[in-house]
Amino acid sequence: MMELLQEQLFQLALVAALLVGLCAPAVGTFIVQRRLALLGDGIGHVALTGVALGFLTGTAPVLTAVIVSVVGAVAIELVRARGRTSGDVALALLFYGGIAGGVMLMGIAPGGSNAKLNSYLFGAIASVTPQDIWVIGALAVAVIAVVVIFGRELFVLCQDEEMARASGLPVRFLSLLIAVTAALTVVIAMRVVGLLLVSALMVIPVATSQQLTRGFRTTMGLAMLFGVLASVGGLLASTYSAKVPPGAAIVLLALAGFVLALAIGRFVRRGRTQESTVSERAKLRTEEAA
Repeated sequence: MMELLQEQLFQLALVAALLVGLCAPAVGTFIVQRRLALLGDGIGHVALTGVALGFLTGTAPVLTAVIVSVVGAVAIELVRARGRTSGDVALALLFYGGIAGGVMLMGIAPGGSNAKLNSYLFGAIASVTPQDIWVIGALAVAVIAVVVIFGRELFVLCQDEEMARASGLPVRFLSLLIAVTAALTVVIAMRVVGLLLVSALMVIPVATSQQLTRGFRTTMGLAMLFGVLASVGGLLASTYSAKVPPGAAIVLLALAGFVLALAIGRFVRRGRTQESTVSERAKLRTEEAA
């Protein structure tokens, strides 16, 4: 283990895994609360067009993915808010248009090949460069800053949009802020788990945390912890076995954590129910005796 920590490639991959493990569940908490669990998938497909645009123009794919993802996230939120089409239809448009655009642009790019998209579709954490870490780190700071500064307002919005509007909160701005933050998170995670699996790391740790607690802050904190454990665990699994894809390992570990939390949560709730029943019966016997 100490030998691994001394290797630069592993150090870069570990930093990327930690950043993704923290950011994805933090943003995912708001998305799940707002019942937009598939938003990450939709933005991930749009980001594919951004990656292909980077290859076409000869610029950094990560930067073009940020621009296209943000534009796509804003578009889907505006369409959803204006009610011209339902949220699931708008997400479907992102799914289809994003994949088709990415494949088309990659096909016409000079020396382009759809095989080059695999590292972005399924993740390639072992190939993360120092430049990638700087970009991922800057985006991660932006995401965490949004969560810290606007956390209270976003919580109110996710709980009840009408109440947030009645309270005088800028609902449109906050809704766009969630969408843009989700887009940044997708770009952060695409080199670690891949665009096709990024939504899983935004949703599964949150769902896992909800099995064990109900408080919003506690849910977010536990989700971030589970996200880090899954990311680092998947990285270690792929490091010790070259046949294990890191993105798939991360998601499967997150799913295993959810199954375990589901069992523990049911056991705890059953125990609380039994304690409550015993307490009520004892109270009734006391009242009858009196």
